[in-house]
Amino acid sequence: MTVLTVPEVRELTLFSRLPEAFRRPDAGNVWAAANRGGQLTDSFLEGPVWHPSGCLYVTDIPYGRIFRVDMSGNWELVVQYDGEPNGMKLTDPDTLIITDYRNGLMKLSISSATLTPWLTRRNSESFRGVNDLTPDSRGNLYFTDQGQTGLHDASGRVYRLSPDGLLDLLQDNCPSPNGLVLSPDEKILYVAMTRGNCVWRVPLLADGSVSIVGLFFTSHGPSGPDGLTINQRGELLIANPGLGRVWRLNDLAESGRDSAQSAGPLNHQPVLRRGRP
Repeated sequence: MTVLTVPEVRELTLFSRLPEAFRRPDAGNVWAAANRGGQLTDSFLEGPVWHPSGCLYVTDIPYGRIFRVDMSGNWELVVQYDGEPNGMKLTDPDTLIITDYRNGLMKLSISSATLTPWLTRRNSESFRGVNDLTPDSRGNLYFTDQGQTGLHDASGRVYRLSPDGLLDLLQDNCPSPNGLVLSPDEKILYVAMTRGNCVWRVPLLADGSVSIVGLFFTSHGPSGPDGLTINQRGELLIANPGLGRVWRLNDLAESGRDSAQSAGPLNHQPVLRRGRP
């Protein structure tokens, strides 16, 4: 990335930390063995979603857990199940749609703490491993199917699921598609390509197709862009866990006045959600 002006760097502040009572240092965890090189992993938090009631929901991938955190920083286990939940989005105050690496799209009823499968396969083919999702104002749901893809196997996918159940494959040549977000006018879809260390800009045409997909932003380091969000000014915020940094870019991919940096790598903070309720 070329930076013509030096952005102001702001330190992140800690909102809350997973209590020791919920930590599970299991040396035999299958997810940790595959994704953390066997490193002892007591949790891996993802998918933060602010609820209108004022609480925060997050997933814990390796242990199949979904937590609720109140504004005082108190944690509550909502549900634990046999899965690997990653991204989440609210579709109404009682419903969270979850991208689960092993199970596809899942639906959680918050009031009853009940999980049900929502979309587990495309035709008869299982997904590679879905990662994150974002809705539009028309009820469509865009999501990434990342699996273990990367520059060695650029076959990750980006899908759009319509309210009537039509599943469109928008991209099938992605090097590790991860977080994604729409521009405020919903004409551009931004997709983080973690192993490609970049963000793609995907124009959405009036007929629903995509065209002239381009490279919007290039990062560097051991781990590329992960979570994305956007504000009403169209400024894109990009979480890069490997660098411990959040970039803020305008629609020309120019660095904003502020970026954020943690005290260390964002190993357990790879995602973004805009603001609080």
